[in-house]
Amino acid sequence: MSNDLKKNPQETRGLKDGQRKNLPRYNRSPLGWLVIGLVVMTAMLVVNRYHRAEEIPFSPDFTEAVANGHVEEVVFQRSRGVIIGKYSAEGMAARPAGASQTFQVSYDPELLPDNFLVTLKENNVGYDFAKPEFWSPILWQLLPIVLFAAFIYFIFIRNMRMGGGGMLMSFGRSRHKVQNREHRVTFADVAGIDEAKEEVAETVEFLKNPKKFKKIGGRIPRGVLLVGPPGCGKTLLAKAIAGESDVPFFSISGSDFVEMFVGVGASRVRDLFKQAKENSPCIIFLDEIDAIGRKRGPGFVSGGHDEREQTLNAILVEMDGFDTNDQVIVIAATNRKDILDHALTRPGRFDRQVVVPLPDLKGRVEILKIHARSIRVGPDVDFERLARGTPMFSGAELEALINEAAISASMANKDYVEMSDMEEARDKVRWGRAKKSRVIDEYDKRLTAFHEAGHAFVQSKLKDADPLHKVSIIPRGPMGGATFALPEKDRLFYTKRYCVAQLQVCFGGRVAEAVFCDDISSGAQSDIKQATAIAREMVLTWGMGDELGPIDYGGDGLSDMYYPGPTREYSEKTAELIDREIKKLIDDAYTKARSLIEGSRDRVEALAKALLKYETLDASEVEMILSGRELEKPTVSDLLALEQKKTEEQTAEAENATA
Repeated sequence: MSNDLKKNPQETRGLKDGQRKNLPRYNRSPLGWLVIGLVVMTAMLVVNRYHRAEEIPFSPDFTEAVANGHVEEVVFQRSRGVIIGKYSAEGMAARPAGASQTFQVSYDPELLPDNFLVTLKENNVGYDFAKPEFWSPILWQLLPIVLFAAFIYFIFIRNMRMGGGGMLMSFGRSRHKVQNREHRVTFADVAGIDEAKEEVAETVEFLKNPKKFKKIGGRIPRGVLLVGPPGCGKTLLAKAIAGESDVPFFSISGSDFVEMFVGVGASRVRDLFKQAKENSPCIIFLDEIDAIGRKRGPGFVSGGHDEREQTLNAILVEMDGFDTNDQVIVIAATNRKDILDHALTRPGRFDRQVVVPLPDLKGRVEILKIHARSIRVGPDVDFERLARGTPMFSGAELEALINEAAISASMANKDYVEMSDMEEARDKVRWGRAKKSRVIDEYDKRLTAFHEAGHAFVQSKLKDADPLHKVSIIPRGPMGGATFALPEKDRLFYTKRYCVAQLQVCFGGRVAEAVFCDDISSGAQSDIKQATAIAREMVLTWGMGDELGPIDYGGDGLSDMYYPGPTREYSEKTAELIDREIKKLIDDAYTKARSLIEGSRDRVEALAKALLKYETLDASEVEMILSGRELEKPTVSDLLALEQKKTEEQTAEAENATA
């Protein structure tokens, strides 16, 4: 251990041999010194003013004080035209308590009486003449001017030179963030997007070994555009590329370029690319680039002087300015590729587009395992079953699922996370928290039970629909109850049989209300909306209509964005055919669902009664009820009573122990 460490044992406590504590370093900028100077100057002026001598007139106060023997000594300062004097003991006795002992008299040396010095001697007043001062008055007069000039320089001129945009302070500086290498992300932390990782592997190789590409003469793509739905791992993949390459990672959002001041966005773009080239090889990551990269064209706010367009033009120019020797890779992420300007996605700029899709079943299993590393997982947790129950979940939603499960287990004082916590967290992430404390009217509860029983019955009887997972009448989010399916696989496309089965499942709840409650409610609102959306897609986009055939009437949805107004590209007669086709699909599905439920009224009624009794049933319990067998398990009331009894016993034991 070094001598410095031995001298400071408190500073090195807890450190290993050879390690030294990094003491804080204080680097003060010139502006900081300027502020300190202003503070010191102000303090000096205040102190000087506080201790300033009392000012009295030459005549009659000063002359009377001299004649009365109240003055002890005086000093003549001819350069300032003042006399600094000091009262004697007799003079202080004649003055009020707390008065200053020194005084100051302004005088004109030319008008001073000839015998004034004789008068001072006769009254025993000592006198002296101060040496003339030359630099001190000049410095005191120049000090405010110097401080003001320094203030103007550091606040305005210096920042204008450094800002690159002529803006005040640092508006023109790039607000990017540099990734800390201590929190390095690698491909091992990314799962569910194996194809995307393989596609960007060559970018990593280029940053690691650029000579390998220069030998043959190939040019690595200057820009990589990551496209995919929100939460799929686009930002994580970009960080992993930088982590695998071990290069600096400059990260900035598209909205950070644009401010209320004109020209700031373009200035920040230039500053960002300048710093990137100085630190090459490196990666520039532009998150949510659609904020500044929208298509240029006719519109209400678009124009040649639009701030967003100036920023986009700056990005286009900077990416064109790359040389083959500039080891700078620009990575951008967006979930709105369809609205990006074509000049941004042409070859030479973002000429490599990598799709980052929602994870499939295998990918969801891997993502769940990665996020489960940081928590204690119980032996009953089945990640494959959990992944099957989370179709269309993004990586961010899966991470939130694991976190919610850990929080739920912690609140329940469990030692580890169980499968029940995982399933509850899944339902909470997708549909919201279960509202178990809500007081529900008996009629509403019965209506909800038959509604969900209708959904569950139709779901379990149709082989083309997804298998039933569980059904519950506990309110969750905006829903009074819910029926959950457990897909056996990820669907890359939808068949007509599957869509028709889904339509029947949607109307199972409304049919059950009409059959058993002799009434219908607004609880089927979301079911009707979902069924209408499926039927409309079947007719307009997927070509599943019998009369219209395989013709796309849906359009691309972009014209509404740039050319507001009616953009329908088919006639009124075709519109009538579309409405008729959609209504036909809806009516057929409703009729088939009603036929299924009316053919098994006793089974649906038994299922509804079981829901009223147990509130939640899983797929095996639903199958047991539909097969005619009795279900025996504790009800919610039994569980509450058992918990209450256990609490009372613990309280009684505590009281007996205290006694």
